[in-house]
Amino acid sequence: QPQPQPQPKSRDLFRSQRKESEGSVDCPNLEFEYGDADSHGAELGELYSYTEEPELSSNRRCFEEDFHAQVQGRRWLELDGARQKAYVMRLLDGLEVVNRDKRLRVARAILYLAQGVFGDCDNEGDVLHWSRHNCFLLYQLGTFTAFLELLNMEIDNSQACSSALRKPAISLADSTELRVLLSVMYLMVESIRVEQETDPPEWKSCRETFRMELSFPVHTEEPFALLLFTMVTKFCSGHAPHFPMRKVLLLLWKVLLFTLGGFEALQELKVRKREELGLPPLPEDSIQVMRSMRAASPPTCSIELGEQQQQKRGGHRSRRPLVKQDSLDMYNERDPFKNEEGGVDEEENDDVDSGLEGELDLMERDAVLAAMPAQRLPIERVSFPKGLPWAPKVRQKDIEHFLEASRNKFIGFTLGQDTETLIGLPRPIHESVKTLKQHKYVSISDIQIRNEEELEKCPMSLGEEEVQETPCEVLYRAMLYNLPQYTIALLKILLAAAPTSKAKTDSINILADVLPEEMPITVLQSMKLGIDVNRHKEIIVKSISASLLLLLKHFKLNHIYQFEYVSQHLVFANCIPLILKFFNQNIMSYITAKNSISVLDYPHCTVCDLPELTAESLEAGDNNQFCWRNLFSCINLLRILNKLTKWKHSRTMMLVVFKSAPILKRALKVKQAMMQLYVLKLLKIQTKYLGRQWRKSNMKTMSAIYQKVRHRMNDDWAYGNDIDARPWDFQAEECTLRANIEAFNSRRYDKPQDSEFAPVDNCLQSVLGQRLELPKDFHYSYELWLEREVFSQPIRWEELLHYQ
Repeated sequence: QPQPQPQPKSRDLFRSQRKESEGSVDCPNLEFEYGDADSHGAELGELYSYTEEPELSSNRRCFEEDFHAQVQGRRWLELDGARQKAYVMRLLDGLEVVNRDKRLRVARAILYLAQGVFGDCDNEGDVLHWSRHNCFLLYQLGTFTAFLELLNMEIDNSQACSSALRKPAISLADSTELRVLLSVMYLMVESIRVEQETDPPEWKSCRETFRMELSFPVHTEEPFALLLFTMVTKFCSGHAPHFPMRKVLLLLWKVLLFTLGGFEALQELKVRKREELGLPPLPEDSIQVMRSMRAASPPTCSIELGEQQQQKRGGHRSRRPLVKQDSLDMYNERDPFKNEEGGVDEEENDDVDSGLEGELDLMERDAVLAAMPAQRLPIERVSFPKGLPWAPKVRQKDIEHFLEASRNKFIGFTLGQDTETLIGLPRPIHESVKTLKQHKYVSISDIQIRNEEELEKCPMSLGEEEVQETPCEVLYRAMLYNLPQYTIALLKILLAAAPTSKAKTDSINILADVLPEEMPITVLQSMKLGIDVNRHKEIIVKSISASLLLLLKHFKLNHIYQFEYVSQHLVFANCIPLILKFFNQNIMSYITAKNSISVLDYPHCTVCDLPELTAESLEAGDNNQFCWRNLFSCINLLRILNKLTKWKHSRTMMLVVFKSAPILKRALKVKQAMMQLYVLKLLKIQTKYLGRQWRKSNMKTMSAIYQKVRHRMNDDWAYGNDIDARPWDFQAEECTLRANIEAFNSRRYDKPQDSEFAPVDNCLQSVLGQRLELPKDFHYSYELWLEREVFSQPIRWEELLHYQ
């Protein structure tokens, strides 16, 4: 009995350290730069689970056995270009054999090339360099097309599906072939996608050719992304539980990113499209504005564990007297970008009026600041630019509402949508309308909706719409008829990967490509597998959130109704409560989670001697301030939630009904400007529904919204006077939107041959002169047909005359 004693101790130590990290809410500013993806090395490393690590050496063995038999006494790095090409062509011929094992060995040798022939390299930089070099070489020789054919064969392999369905527990061994194929394809897509200044011209042309090949189907009827979507739905339906979902989802995300373009490409496309439509340029570059924003000090909540920890440490808070509102306003004017570092608790409870308690009197605040240690004072406070970060925007509808209210008040009647006639209105109203028009913003979506209305009204006179054949348009057309299944499948996997999800019998098993054949038997192996499983789930969340956001943003730019169609299906599939459920956790501990073992990450593990892993080294994790992928996922999910709810009152009410305000407020603890901005946007749209008591208790949050979120000039977001917010209109709003989407899809994509708008030939001569294809035996039965159908049938003229 004394022997198993150390095991529980190590577990307890592990748990207690985790609890301490979860409890801590003293979060420093996070130096995080949002982008399309993480660093190249990190993105390649996330393709492999730690359980797959032994396969790296088997890939190397397969390559070296074949290579040394063909090329005597030389290394791959020493061969010239011609000999490298000749060897790769020989390998590709080996993929044509019937024997599955031989084919797999050749595929593993190709995978080793794509992984950067790490056996011949001395450091990580060399591995990544040769990985890129080999991926371009493999693409130029047609490897991707060969692997695409093999992937189609594996997807249709009913034997593998049926054997996986019969097994009680699926492991890595069930998806070996698929994982090798998908790994090669992922490495090729990721290496060719990433641009570097030192790339030779032939690589640049190669990149464009590959992008076109993935975007526009040449040999098949559908783009490559659709094949991956089909794999996702097949996996979720339970017909192929052995599919390695992590690799499929990562490849899907990178294919979408490569073919459609990242966030900066999207911004350039938006600017170009506004120019084409004759719209004024954007008031600012949103990416640059967000990068220059600074995080605000978060409002603290009593629900967090931090308060308990403070009490444990013996520090207790003194209750300060309430301050009048006018002195608060004076204080806010004096220091608009205040950054309270002193751990003062404000807004403790969402329901109790305690929000003003933590604010200090000006004299008292100065005394506290003087007493604080020097290193805690933010240095950049003085140099922060004055003014608000965003230019205000006004919609046409806002001007119409303002004039309607003004005319009703001063004249007693309205003039509909007329925004020019100001007769009878006082001078201040004239000035207000002038200011509103100065900041009027017409979006690309407004133009698209207007064009769509005109096409619906006048289909004959306006004729056929010219649709530009972009990668986005091709993808939407291919996805259209199965789009509901694709969205449901992605959300099902996202639910299974969310850290707040409980394991249920009916939920799908997403661990098929991380669990080893033999389950761990020691505590150390269990800890390693636990970290691997958590990392696996985080990577799945990252890839799904990034893919959904890319689809929404690109579809919105391509056509607003394509975006609305995807959005509606996401809402119908319960995406809003799912994202809120995801955030209903200790979000600080999720963002600072250390579910990675850096010594086992590719490419580090291929060139460095691995130290002996211990429980202590696994607990320590890496020394990063935060986990890049988790912060990236959180921002993506918040952006998706914003996209779904913006200007949609029925969906905003869903946020209120699901009690999202306290969940979102807790997310403000993460001191990262971009994440805080999207949380504040979500709080802003629902503030008017949360009641006066909530607003009174959350003055610091209200102040942060005012400072950081874009202003809509006559938007009374902080009060309950919105004329659009009629609860009985919510259902009608969604129904109208759905009708418009269906009309758009049927007009643009359902093109029946016998349309009622098809031109009719009314000329007797041309109709009689048309040559008709008649059956061969027609002349035998022609006279009989005339006798029976024409001559013997009496014509009742009176019935013909009375027919209406």
